[in-house]
Amino acid sequence: MIIAVDIGGTKIAVGMVDDNGRVLSRLEAPTDPEGGYRSALDRITAMSEEAARAAGCEITGIGIGSTGPVDPETGQFGNVNFFPSWEGENPVRDLQGRFQVAAAIENDADAAALGEAAWGAGKNKRRLVYVTVGTGIGAGLVFDGELYRGVDQAHPEIGHHMVDASGPPCSCGFHGCWESLAAGPALVAWFRANAPPEHPGLATLTAKHVCQLARNGDELARRAVEHEVRYLGLGLANLVTLFAPDAIVLGGSLMKSADLFLPGIRDLIRQCCHYVPFAKTELALASLGEEANLIGAARVWHHRFQARGRSRA
Repeated sequence: MIIAVDIGGTKIAVGMVDDNGRVLSRLEAPTDPEGGYRSALDRITAMSEEAARAAGCEITGIGIGSTGPVDPETGQFGNVNFFPSWEGENPVRDLQGRFQVAAAIENDADAAALGEAAWGAGKNKRRLVYVTVGTGIGAGLVFDGELYRGVDQAHPEIGHHMVDASGPPCSCGFHGCWESLAAGPALVAWFRANAPPEHPGLATLTAKHVCQLARNGDELARRAVEHEVRYLGLGLANLVTLFAPDAIVLGGSLMKSADLFLPGIRDLIRQCCHYVPFAKTELALASLGEEANLIGAARVWHHRFQARGRSRA
């Protein structure tokens, strides 16, 4: 029974997950980065103990998925923009010390990719690309059952590949990155930039709201969706051409409105990807639901230790 820890910019979720990917108990608390790493570690410890009690199970391992750069080999946080003061801290080492079981960490997109590959829409796919589209765009690649890593064990930042050199500035300092053009905030930004000043609700507009307006026939919202289809589709077409995967699994909050985007995206892939067998790449929605991040975090432990027959720190 694995304690799964999902560390996000605003909240930390902890749950007990069995070896079939079922969440048996779950708790969450604010991340509170200003409160410091040690305070967060204490909350994770307390929630882990409570999750184990609620599930009536002994903790046999700990899997962690976290936003931002993390070093999967050492367990250390890199410079995570949501909690920069945590850089160099090591939840793998610290949780192993507190619970005396083996722990492992991955970037949250890689964790979700592992979860979908083992227990979700990517099951039995040899070459899987997982893409999450929400506040940002993240991706994880699982080829022949192994996570793809770059030099120095780096997680590929696919959300920051350039789609349009004349595009808007991105948080990474470049212009025209996929994330800056196709993540949820980009959809909202396009709508605001093209809406008349008197348009109601601009100050509190969300991507979900734009999608609702499009469903209700709002012309500007429909154009915003068309803009999203173009740029989200171009990025996905690039992945099809680059990797020719068996499947691309799409998750994240924006994919709750996937029916607005997928028909146009499939058309764009047909137009763009003539040199690879694009028709054999399945475009699927993530299937692990609201607990996908916790399930993925648990799978991090299985992926790291189960095949090697090690479960104790």
